[in-house]
Amino acid sequence: MSHSNFSPARIWTLAVATVTQLLRMKILAFLLVFSAVVLVAAYAWPTAGPEQQIKLLKDAGFGALQVFSLVIAVVATALLLPRDLEDRTLYTILAKPVPRYEYLLGKLLGVFLLIGAGLILMDAFFSLVLWSRQKLLFAELVQNLNTQKPEDFTQIQGYVSKLGLTWNMHLGVLAIFLKSAVVAALSLMVSCFASSTLFTIVITFCIVIIGHGQAMMRDFFLNGKMSAVLEKTFSALLAIVTPDLGIFDVVENVIQGETVSWAATEVMLGTAAMYVVGYCVVSHLLFVEKEL
Repeated sequence: MSHSNFSPARIWTLAVATVTQLLRMKILAFLLVFSAVVLVAAYAWPTAGPEQQIKLLKDAGFGALQVFSLVIAVVATALLLPRDLEDRTLYTILAKPVPRYEYLLGKLLGVFLLIGAGLILMDAFFSLVLWSRQKLLFAELVQNLNTQKPEDFTQIQGYVSKLGLTWNMHLGVLAIFLKSAVVAALSLMVSCFASSTLFTIVITFCIVIIGHGQAMMRDFFLNGKMSAVLEKTFSALLAIVTPDLGIFDVVENVIQGETVSWAATEVMLGTAAMYVVGYCVVSHLLFVEKEL
């Protein structure tokens, strides 16, 4: 069947339908869990120092953000094709003038929208709780000013401000989104040839684990024992087989109050785009050959 030209409107329609479909699966129920985790973390360590309380709060918040985004990226994407096949929605869509690549792009964009919207909502709530806790800690420092040296108060206040709510924290959330986008595209590619949803989820999580440990694998296997050409070849093959997710691991730097440079942000954006485009191309090649 011949199809009309590339249509962003069709892709957007499929994306919106995908978001609706995922919302019906109660995917965003995790938002309530995240809110509870952040609120508990904000007041769970009353005896710790001000800077330590801020770090522990950020550690719990960013941990929940990463769990949410990666679980949604893998599970939601893995469920899309099997659910559409089971409901026969896929046949209805492809019977219309919708190319298979537009179907895949629409589904993936829907997952991106869901993850992005969820991260924005959680980032806003997280920022509000962090800002409120930071203000309370400042107030406590002012009350204890008589028992502390002024220079000690200034030092602690500056350290808490550095660890507290800054624009740098949102770059950490952006890094989490980019990592999730890569994982979602990977999960979509695996689902195009997988025999079951469980197989897609297991394989994708295994690849994600390997992707986080690429740096350690290179250090272990290379260790200066190979020639420069072999080292570059091994690194390239490893990066092709599994995504180098360590590039997106800047959250620990953000928790410690370190600044994420624009150069590092550009590397993350470029790497994410490269992996997403590559996985989408392979997904299309596999999906075209898939018997439905």
